[in-house]
Amino acid sequence: MMALDAAVFLWWRAERHDRSFDVEIRQAAASNGIAPALIKAVAWRESRFNPDARGASGEYGLMQIQETAAREWAAAVSNTSFEPEDLLDPKTNLMAGSWYLKKWSDRAPHADNPFPFALAAYNAGPSKAREWAKDTNSSVEFIEQIGYQATRDYVLSVQEKAGRYRESFSKKSRVNPP
Repeated sequence: MMALDAAVFLWWRAERHDRSFDVEIRQAAASNGIAPALIKAVAWRESRFNPDARGASGEYGLMQIQETAAREWAAAVSNTSFEPEDLLDPKTNLMAGSWYLKKWSDRAPHADNPFPFALAAYNAGPSKAREWAKDTNSSVEFIEQIGYQATRDYVLSVQEKAGRYRESFSKKSRVNPP
């Protein structure tokens, strides 16, 4: 019985942690025109929802934003007081990360689904994403051309997780409209 209690507690804690930033995710999604499920899936993959996460290459927070990308966001939204440590604030981090995803989805060469390109640019950098996009006509072809297995796995896992989160955000929207 204790094993069952422990399992239920761990499930409950994971579920609660999994939903802890949904309000901020919805705000970032609305502000940047990105599906909340995609933002949440990136935050899950990048930090497992740890707002204090720091990456080996200088990434910050929930979405593991690099300073260069964050400074682009800050300039675009006229945030003149931005400092990289601001990215440890979940709301700031989600706003900057979702802005960056939107930027690259808007530049994606594949109209059928721009998000694999945006995710590859987010993970491996825009230069690599552009290189892999050459001579491809669809997002499926693009994914097949991704030259780094880790980036291909990243794109596929984020898309798969976003599909799961999409359902939960849809249920919440029917019960509690944004």
